[in-house]
Amino acid sequence: MPGAEAVVGDMVGDMAADNAPARRWLSIVGLGEDGLDGLSPRGRALIEEAEVVFGGARHLALAREAIRGAARAFPAEARAWPSPFEDGVRQVLALAGGRVCVLASGDPFLHGVGTVLARHVPAGEMEVVPAPSAFSLAAARLGWALNETALVSAHGRAVETVRRHLHDASRVLVLTSDAEGPAALAALLAASGFGASRLTVLEALGGPRERVRAAPAEGFALADIHPLNLVGIEVAAGEGAREIPLTPGLPDEWYENDGQLTKRGIRALTLAALAPRRGELLWDIGAGAGSIGIEWMLADPSLKAIAIEERGERASRVERNARALGAPGLRVVEGRAPEALEGLPAPDVVFVGGGASEAGVLEAAIEALKPGGRLVVNAVTLETEAVLLARHAALGGGLTRIAMAQASPVAGMTGWRPAMPVTQWTWLKPRMVAR
Repeated sequence: MPGAEAVVGDMVGDMAADNAPARRWLSIVGLGEDGLDGLSPRGRALIEEAEVVFGGARHLALAREAIRGAARAFPAEARAWPSPFEDGVRQVLALAGGRVCVLASGDPFLHGVGTVLARHVPAGEMEVVPAPSAFSLAAARLGWALNETALVSAHGRAVETVRRHLHDASRVLVLTSDAEGPAALAALLAASGFGASRLTVLEALGGPRERVRAAPAEGFALADIHPLNLVGIEVAAGEGAREIPLTPGLPDEWYENDGQLTKRGIRALTLAALAPRRGELLWDIGAGAGSIGIEWMLADPSLKAIAIEERGERASRVERNARALGAPGLRVVEGRAPEALEGLPAPDVVFVGGGASEAGVLEAAIEALKPGGRLVVNAVTLETEAVLLARHAALGGGLTRIAMAQASPVAGMTGWRPAMPVTQWTWLKPRMVAR
């Protein structure tokens, strides 16, 4: 039987093994347009020591000399990042435990591959050497404070994403997808009343082909633009420009609609009841013109929403409104609830603005809602109000009666014209089911 000292020694050894840091098998190295010349010695060493190097064709060409294996007797295997992107992630994960290097553009954790890989690989198993991001390089060229500048990635995204940031005298840096991106931005600005804005196009930053040029949005005519570019926007709002406010309750006339629209005041109160929090997903059931889902997404770039609308013409209208008002990422599902809800990702919050009295709609919404999630239902008809009163009696929550009136001309004078009152039921799904 081993002595006490031996037993303690074994326990300490086991604890040390359990607490030992995992080997950093994955390296992520940020590259600029200057390639290997801009790397630190450690960044270059990680490429040279790797057995497999992943990267886009441009990255692999920039790092070709290091991939050849100056630190080894054999070159590394260079793998161009495949399409779809997820296939490359699976290939990287399949090589766990080897020496794997992934090449990235600039800072891998700013709209980069690092954020994707970090969802699968613990930080303790990675070594990351970032390079200056394109945003940092652009701010350095323009003399703009990054903390006072809106940073927008339109790479692989609709250019309408920039709309929410278009406020007079503000500054915006936009990462585009290709050589046509700057002209598309200029056209959007000109059509939205921001034609006097100054656009600075920064091309191939940090490399031998770097170029910086400026032009107004109205009549933008820069040609031969490098596909790797950012656009700096010094926003100038003209008469009638739609500057999307930071608070909910956009003007009703901004929405294309057929009358099925949650009106401005009710909408602002409804968004307050929905209480958006970072990263949450909203279901907007009976979307109408899409105003609730759109203004939910405008509250923060991290928010997502799915608009469920039965009528095809309204679903198309929701998509147009979302683009026009700066929420092009709004997902629109054409179909009738509750059937259209099947297979959708579970929501953190549900709003029912239409169809609450239909059989199975509230039941399906409550069932799908995540534990701790929030439900808000608006009713304008007596039939739907009766449903909400019954739900409130059975499940609790809060009931609010909202009545508004607007001043309107009456026989040469002015009087109050009331809108239809709204009954609003709010409910919080329990986190724990009582046993």
